[in-house]
Amino acid sequence: MRIAVSGAAGRMGKTILALASEHPEMEITGALEWAEHPAQGRDAGEIAGLGNIGVPIASDVREVLKNCDVLIDFSSPAASVEHVRAASEMGKAVVVGTTGFSAEQRSEIDEAGSRTRCLVAPNMSMGVNLLFNLVQSAARALNVDYDVEIIEAHHRMKKDAPSGTANKLAEVISQALGRDLQDVGVYGRHGIVGERKPSEIGVMAVRGGDIVGDHTVMFITTGERIELTHRAHSRNALAKGALQAALWLASQPNGLYDMQDVLGLKVRK
Repeated sequence: MRIAVSGAAGRMGKTILALASEHPEMEITGALEWAEHPAQGRDAGEIAGLGNIGVPIASDVREVLKNCDVLIDFSSPAASVEHVRAASEMGKAVVVGTTGFSAEQRSEIDEAGSRTRCLVAPNMSMGVNLLFNLVQSAARALNVDYDVEIIEAHHRMKKDAPSGTANKLAEVISQALGRDLQDVGVYGRHGIVGERKPSEIGVMAVRGGDIVGDHTVMFITTGERIELTHRAHSRNALAKGALQAALWLASQPNGLYDMQDVLGLKVRK
């Protein structure tokens, strides 16, 4: 399989390139970064610490798409929208791990992505996707008797908050409880906020150092607390998931997918 990586000079991009270079079923044929990035024109392998692989970092997504089967995108919300649109026009598969989309941007991705094979997931690790299922089951079982709080922690360079994974956890829980997240989501607290409302779903973000990604969901009631936690020790788990998603997606019919589909964890209604 020929893959291209968008955001190739970033932390996730370099990790994906490194693992893809060792994968027996993959060939790296393209690498993307924004036009003014200092890595433009440099060999993607050298940027990722692999040595020269003969793949220069480029800025034209359509030129890169010509020579690949799947584009793996960890860039920025605006760039991802453009990349999914280009992939849909050219009939290429695209895996999107970018987070921080506005509602409008996510709608654009869903519309364009549905015309090709498009997988969008805020977190590609198997552990986190299992966590989505566990918190859904817990929320349904515990229901209104437990307060729900989500705490996420990431490195100091992360631009969006809360994380896409924390937002997904809140979404999964609110759906399981039959609540509208727009009405019950509380993102940080400060000052005289008053007594906690029973329906609230709290989401708190911590930033510091080189934390790869920690997510804890707490179900709290009088006398006890249940905590479900996932900690990422390195970016390898996310990169492996992205490569697994790319291999799976290439053989699927057109449509929108997520990691629950890849891992066979999706709960069928």
